[in-house]
Amino acid sequence: MEYQIVPIGERHIAGFHAALDIVSKEKKYLAFLEAPPLDSTAAFVRDNIKNDHPQFVVLAGEQVAGWCDIIPSSRPSQAHVGVLGIGLLPAFRGRGIGRQLMTVTINKARDKQMTRIELGVREKNDNAIALYKRLGFAMEGLRRQVMRVDGVYESLYMMALLF
Repeated sequence: MEYQIVPIGERHIAGFHAALDIVSKEKKYLAFLEAPPLDSTAAFVRDNIKNDHPQFVVLAGEQVAGWCDIIPSSRPSQAHVGVLGIGLLPAFRGRGIGRQLMTVTINKARDKQMTRIELGVREKNDNAIALYKRLGFAMEGLRRQVMRVDGVYESLYMMALLF
């Protein structure tokens, strides 16, 4: 399966929105249960492009098969901190693509002078937790019952990578 990792561009907005919706509707990985409206997703992407925030997509041909972004804090005292988000369509998982995608995005965050990258991961998402640890993220805590999906509470591990 051939793919490429590229910075997100205007032409990827609809595909990013579609991929976000697919992963969200799995109800296993993201805080979203469906993608936000296309216009707010487009505004998010355009803001990232305008401000050169780290956001990359995985392309399989013209299809957006995944994404990773690191959004810096808007607070001046936390300008060195970014929050990581990632998702891959099911057919692209377990192939090392997520690791490559995160590495590219993390390197861009480092180039942008971010020295701390944070993320939240559902406590039962063992594959993601193992990947984050391999990339140097450390556990910082557990937010208990922070999510409720279909009536079931879930907790999130908070992890961070420091440079």
